[in-house]
Amino acid sequence: MVEFRNILRNLPEVKGPVEKRLGFNVKLKWTLIVLVAFFVLANIPLYGLAANALSRFEYLAIILGTEFGSIISLGIGPIVMASIILQLLVGSKILDIDTSTEEGKKYFQGLQKLMVFSFIIFEALVYVLMRGLEAMPGFAPLVVFQLCLGGLAIVFMDEVTSKWGFGSGVSLFILAGVGWRLFTGMFQFISLEGGNCLLDFYGTACAGKVLVLMQSLIKQDPTGAFSAFSVLAVTVFIFLVVVWAQSLKVEVPLSFDRLRGYSMRWPLAFFYASVIPVILTAALAANLQLFAGLVENWIGRATFLGTFSQGTPVAGLAFWISPVNLLEAVITGSLRTVFIFKAITHILFYVIFSTIFAVFWVKTSGMDAQSQAQNLMSSGLQIPGFRKDERVLESVLGRYIMPLTVMGGAAIGLLAASANLLGALTSGTAILLAVMITYQLYNSIVQQHAVDMHPVLKKVVG
Repeated sequence: MVEFRNILRNLPEVKGPVEKRLGFNVKLKWTLIVLVAFFVLANIPLYGLAANALSRFEYLAIILGTEFGSIISLGIGPIVMASIILQLLVGSKILDIDTSTEEGKKYFQGLQKLMVFSFIIFEALVYVLMRGLEAMPGFAPLVVFQLCLGGLAIVFMDEVTSKWGFGSGVSLFILAGVGWRLFTGMFQFISLEGGNCLLDFYGTACAGKVLVLMQSLIKQDPTGAFSAFSVLAVTVFIFLVVVWAQSLKVEVPLSFDRLRGYSMRWPLAFFYASVIPVILTAALAANLQLFAGLVENWIGRATFLGTFSQGTPVAGLAFWISPVNLLEAVITGSLRTVFIFKAITHILFYVIFSTIFAVFWVKTSGMDAQSQAQNLMSSGLQIPGFRKDERVLESVLGRYIMPLTVMGGAAIGLLAASANLLGALTSGTAILLAVMITYQLYNSIVQQHAVDMHPVLKKVVG
């Protein structure tokens, strides 16, 4: 066991900064470097890849923060899957790791990184050998090697962002992918057939919804105009609802035990576990759909995991957990009873698993009542009207933290599933993640780096 722990400590990693607190310009520089590197790698195609129907991976690409067919086709998949499995093992006490101690946290992080490396190799082999990303004859080993390199690049770019930049690489990659797809979803002027609608506005159908709306109004096509407008309106509505939901919080009064008369309020967000539960839930759904498609492609017949037609699930587990655009079905008059049942199962899947992941995440990331009580006591804070005792503080915080964890996890799962069912420029879950990640990034910049910020940016963020 000691030798295994030594192996975990000596896994390759990005060295953290020596300074206790990095300046705003340093963090901004490294965040932009990682972001540029991500877009560059996303446009490097895999050498030796045969002709593949990559459009079937579009939903997975959004959730996994990647571009299928590129060298980073694995995206954040290995990181997220390793996190899911390890949290399930630790949360169910199959692995007894005390993450409240420094040694336990290091062991947990080392074990997670080892699992990430294992998943990179495993997923690269699965993609190629099960013909998800089919290689040309004789090029399979080379494609696997490229996928592994891209997977390692994502892992270390995530570490660079976490240690030297703002937020985490996982969040940054999702945000970058969603932002790009939102922009193309609004202003894409290349049609599905490859024509340029700007050169032939009346003869070529546009793809971007803003251009489709303009084109439908000019051609006096009310159905097309209303459909395009509804997509744009739903997207804006989702943005506004998520921003409002982010502002919901419970404030716990605290006072300094050594400075009488000085007090503060500690805000506990309604989405206490943040965006992590819905990322893990969406990634789980995406990986289940991917695995079902690969199994069907490999054995040549459908299984209970899913039956696919041109990359779209039409039966099985993958079908029932995938979203359906109810709003478009109502507008076009194609609503069927099966769509209602499918919407219900989709909502239940997101609500249940988001709640489970929220609880596991809070318990394993040091956000539980016990860990927070220890942090507050070490900072010299206590709750007014209660004696200074860690057990008392933990008991009081437990009244807020666990209910917020459960309700927030269920609410964010319901919000993500509802956004998927309403239809938008891209996946509703992806928009939800993008808004919440942007909101958190904004708060991080304002709270932690307002002092050493450039004067112009300081005015922008207030």
